[in-house]
Amino acid sequence: MKGIYFINDRISLDGLSKEESLSLQEQSIKKYLSDQKIQIVKLNPCQLNEFYTIPHALLYDLKRQKSGFDCFVHYSFQTIEDFIYTYPAKWLILKSFFKEIIFVEKQKDLNIQNVI
Repeated sequence: MKGIYFINDRISLDGLSKEESLSLQEQSIKKYLSDQKIQIVKLNPCQLNEFYTIPHALLYDLKRQKSGFDCFVHYSFQTIEDFIYTYPAKWLILKSFFKEIIFVEKQKDLNIQNVI
């Protein structure tokens, strides 16, 4: 399976500092990717990290690539929800490039609508 992953470097999760939240996301996602044998695709050779921190940049690179991937992996709904609710049309376009959207940390709030 080929996939791309997203880390929100501007969020504090569960009372952790931003640096601790970044580390938590990265460690959890990398373990999941390894366990599931998901190969990470780096769309932009100029990109510093193998993951994306800006959904708009990911969408731009996906549009240039013009091909789909197996999965889009991120830590939790909380890490991407701001983008989903602020740019719902762009979220629909972004997720259309993937067969599956994967949350590594299962959401605690069961009232989330099917916006994702």
